[in-house]
Amino acid sequence: MEDIKTLAEEIQNQYVKKWRDEGGKILGFMCVATPVEIIEAAGILPYRIKAMGSPEKELADAYMSRFNCGFCRSCLQLGLDGTYDFLDGLIETNGCDHLRGMFENWELAKKPAFFHYLRVPHFVRDDSLAAYEEELGLLRDALAEHYAVTIDDEALNVAIATSQDIMGMLRSMNGLRERGEPAITGAEALAVVALSSSMPAQPFKALLEGFLKERSEAKVGGFRARLMLGGAATDELYFVEEIESLGGMVVADTLCYGSRALWSPPDTDGGPLHQLAEGYLRNLNCPRMFKDYEQRRDFVLGTAARAEVDGAVLIHNKFCDLHAVDNVALRVDLESEGVPVLLLEKDYGARADIGRIKTRIQAFLERIGG
Repeated sequence: MEDIKTLAEEIQNQYVKKWRDEGGKILGFMCVATPVEIIEAAGILPYRIKAMGSPEKELADAYMSRFNCGFCRSCLQLGLDGTYDFLDGLIETNGCDHLRGMFENWELAKKPAFFHYLRVPHFVRDDSLAAYEEELGLLRDALAEHYAVTIDDEALNVAIATSQDIMGMLRSMNGLRERGEPAITGAEALAVVALSSSMPAQPFKALLEGFLKERSEAKVGGFRARLMLGGAATDELYFVEEIESLGGMVVADTLCYGSRALWSPPDTDGGPLHQLAEGYLRNLNCPRMFKDYEQRRDFVLGTAARAEVDGAVLIHNKFCDLHAVDNVALRVDLESEGVPVLLLEKDYGARADIGRIKTRIQAFLERIGG
């Protein structure tokens, strides 16, 4: 597992360097609504931008207000300081205003060779699904034109099948952590998912197969309570490790750098772009989907029940209004089902604040009897 954790924490790991050295192109994206299968069908490596808890924001603060999300500012910092210079381009989505500000300032400052704005609807209806499918076609055409490649249905179907194989394996991994005696920790699960979107699919699949085989019969003991972690964008492995060091085993999550990214194939006819539009948009359990609270609620409640959690920690990064508001409603619904909830605001990458956070988590564990 140490190898996977090390690879996950490296922005440009050995597999990315090898891809680059062999002449491969790499495109950066951030939102879970970005269809990586289209990028892969073009023979390009999709790379989900992350900051892995980096606290540095000095360069980014010259472009974005300090009232913007710290996660977006940390990612922008890494774009501006050259850490992400190995990317050949960026795909922006309208996930939230903070995310758009990050991408647009990155484009302004670094002028990437390829930049595409993928518009994602904020609700699910027949017309919005049709509009999203059209947007996916525009992305396919832009990639094909810029990189002089052919992206046909056969290539898309192969990419979709590979992606679904990996997602199925990641769901199996979540099953291992949800056991009565968990086989893996929450920090390990977060590292695996973070790595899944920052290296080529086939070598990752081989790594994941080995990891699942190694851990299938393992048992993680010594914890005080079973917790579910939900809320805003969180790729900070150390944050989950700190929670688990106190005895709160994170046996489930509803994070976008976690189980939110694992959608199942839709039961629908149509070509690959239609399948992708249905699969991504109907499974986008994010508060940006302002008419779909009931779906998010059912997703969260179902996860908590399946993992038999003793409590839930719902976090939001400072100034993330979307998750801050959503978490309040989720707290009411979780507690109505008998699941105690800790609402926790944090500043992304602020390790100096970890003492306060640990104190609150310790108090929460005492309250729920852990």
